[in-house]
Amino acid sequence: MSLPLFALFLAAFTFGTAEFVIAGVLPDVALGIGVSIPVAGYLVSGYAIGIAIGGPALAVLTKKMNRKLLVLLLGIGFTLGQVLCAIAPNFELLLLARIFVSVLHGAYFGIAFVIATSIAPADRRGFAMALILSGLTVSNVLGVPGGTAIGTAFGWRATFWAVGILGLLASLVIAAVLPANAGASASQGSFRREFAALGRQQVYLGFSIAILVMIGQYSLFTYIAPLLLTVTGLGAEAIPAILLLYGVGATIGVFIGGRLADWRLMPSLITILSLQVALFVSLFFASPHALPMFVAVTLWGGATFAFGSPLQSRMLMWAADAPNLTSALIPAGFNIGIAVGAILGAGLLDAGMGYQYLPLIGAVSLTLATIIAIWSGLWEQQANSGPPMPVGVPAQ
Repeated sequence: MSLPLFALFLAAFTFGTAEFVIAGVLPDVALGIGVSIPVAGYLVSGYAIGIAIGGPALAVLTKKMNRKLLVLLLGIGFTLGQVLCAIAPNFELLLLARIFVSVLHGAYFGIAFVIATSIAPADRRGFAMALILSGLTVSNVLGVPGGTAIGTAFGWRATFWAVGILGLLASLVIAAVLPANAGASASQGSFRREFAALGRQQVYLGFSIAILVMIGQYSLFTYIAPLLLTVTGLGAEAIPAILLLYGVGATIGVFIGGRLADWRLMPSLITILSLQVALFVSLFFASPHALPMFVAVTLWGGATFAFGSPLQSRMLMWAADAPNLTSALIPAGFNIGIAVGAILGAGLLDAGMGYQYLPLIGAVSLTLATIIAIWSGLWEQQANSGPPMPVGVPAQ
């Protein structure tokens, strides 16, 4: 792993921790600022909305800036945002601070994907993409438990202070090791070309696949704890262990997906999506049984995070001449799917269906995603055209 890629990974880990650690301290936050837990839950949904809307907007507005300078400014802004979260005297200001950080989060990942693929050799771009994505998975395995432990020991405000210090550290590492011209070609090109890239089927169908995968994922994952308690019959003390297995599987899956993207991109994507369909079906049948459920959840985590590198590598490959808007919209697509999935899961439960039936939403949505991926691949073959060259690279 090169030092510049490690710096980008560290920043991704920091942003991921900031997004997800709130779940571990949410009851303490609600008590500390005098609101109910459901109201405090808006700190989660507000963050997702900020990523989905503010991230792409900021990426477009800053497309002409030097990429390294922009990443440093995002890191400094992130650190400031965590300080504002730590000192917020009420819910409203805490929510605004979280939304401010989320906008920076959405812009960062789009820029990081472009920089990572620009500084990696052509045959290692899938791995570079996977490394950035692994920052999110590792944040769930290490950052969230660590931040929760700090909050439990020293109060929830200490969690935000700790994440802010982590953001400052990541910014210093980026300043020291990221090349000054990293991702320079991404700051070239016109706004018209940025929007035109969205019209390529590999890009807009890629967004459809991302949304469908996240719908399947979060229609189940949002309610995984009550499913394990009521259907599988596990005790509350077993929930962290099975979620840790999920996180380990996800981390391994990210790197497997990166390797597969560098090997055979489109066949790998279709295979991973098909595997997810099978895993959602297996989760439906395994959910009443503890040991099969432990295995299925681990494999599910791996397959879910393995699809990201092939999908995003393909989308950015077909938007190489105008990557800014596409790369910034990728996190937006993921968060739209997350929001819709949670709502669909709640709707199924409100309709009187049990937690055991939640994996069936994933089976249906992943089947649709697989069909779209196959269709997109066949369409690309029939068109018999190659992806565009990046800005500043002459055509061969």
